[in-house]
Amino acid sequence: MGPGRALSFLNDMLWNSLIVAAPILLATLLVGLIISVFQVTTQLQEITLSYVPKILTTAFLLIALGPWMMGRMTHFATSVYLLIPTLAQ
Repeated sequence: MGPGRALSFLNDMLWNSLIVAAPILLATLLVGLIISVFQVTTQLQEITLSYVPKILTTAFLLIALGPWMMGRMTHFATSVYLLIPTLAQ
C-alpha cells in the first residue's frame, strides 16, 4: 500500500467522523448559544442552566440519529475490512 492510498483512507475516515459528529456538535453549539444569550439578557448565572439543556439535546439526538450514525460507521468499517485483501497487491 502506497502513501497515497493510506492518505485516502485517512481522508475518508476523517470525513466520515465529521459527518457523523456534526449534527450533535452543531445542535449543542446552537443550544449553548441560545442559553448564553438568555443568561446575558436575564443576568441569571446558574451553572446548571447551561449544562442540562445541552446534555438533554445530545441525548435526544443520540437516540434519534443513533441508528443512522451506527449504520454509516458500520458501512465504512465494512468497506475498509473488505479492502484488506487488496492491500497486499
